[in-house]
Parts: sequence; structure tokens; C-alpha cells
Amino acid sequence: MRPVAAHRGDVAALQRAFAAGAPVDARDAWGRTALHVASFARQHEAIRLLARAGAKLGALENDRYDGTALIAAAHLGHDGVVRQFIRAGAPPDYVNDLHWTALIESIVLGNGGPRHQATLKALLDAGASWRLTDRQGRTPLELARAHGHDPMQQMLEAAGAR
Repeated sequence: MRPVAAHRGDVAALQRAFAAGAPVDARDAWGRTALHVASFARQHEAIRLLARAGAKLGALENDRYDGTALIAAAHLGHDGVVRQFIRAGAPPDYVNDLHWTALIESIVLGNGGPRHQATLKALLDAGASWRLTDRQGRTPLELARAHGHDPMQQMLEAAGAR
């Protein structure tokens, strides 16, 4: 795997690595695949290449939270990357070791601003569940209220959350 190439979005370097036999889901010293790295860096073309090359969209990062690249993109407010993962078939309702989904992470770790709102909208539009709760049983609506993310609260209510 070429984490630097994935981070920079160097599609040509990734293509060369795959042509030379590098496994698409190889992991770096931190347990991240190229897809995780490209996701963090919002490298859309690299993500597209990796998905076409067969990268596992639901691959878990070997960190203490055991999250997917979609969850990481959601918590960072990378709404375009989130939409890209959804279109490619990433599982929107995967629950990580914190008992958070991508939707919950967009609320809890987001700032409630436009990018996190767009991320939440993309997840809701894709059918991500607003019923799944965190480990304490709090719903995304309760979390949005607790964090003072009024626009996100309104989006959840419009989606049917009560």
C-alpha cells in the first residue's frame, strides 16, 4: 500500500503499485488501508480508483474504535466523500466500538456547521438509521439537541425522528 500516494491523491502512483501487484487492502503500520487514508484526505479520485480496484468499503481501521472510512469521513464533515462512499455501497449503519454510526459521529464529533449538516443530509438521504442509539441509549436527535446543533435537529425531525 502507498499511504503517501493515497493521502496526496496520486492516482498514477496507486495504479503503478497495483500493476506491480500491491494488494489494494494492504495496511500501513497503523492498520489503515489506502482507502482510509484517501478518505481522511478527501482524495476523491483516489477513492474512486480504490473502489474500482476492489477496496473493501467496509474495511475496519485497526484502531481502538474499529471504524470504517465512511465513519471517519462523516466525523470530519467530508460530505462529498460520504456521498461517494454511499454511492459505492459502503454500509451506512455500521456501529463502531464506541457504539457510534457515521450519522452519530457527524453529530457528536461535528461542529454542526454546513459541512456536517451536508454530511448528515447525505446519510439520511441514503437511509442511514436515525433510530440507532449510542451506548447510553441516546438517539441522534437527543445528541443533536445536547450539542446545540439546531439545524441538524431539524433535519432529523424532518426525517421522522421524535
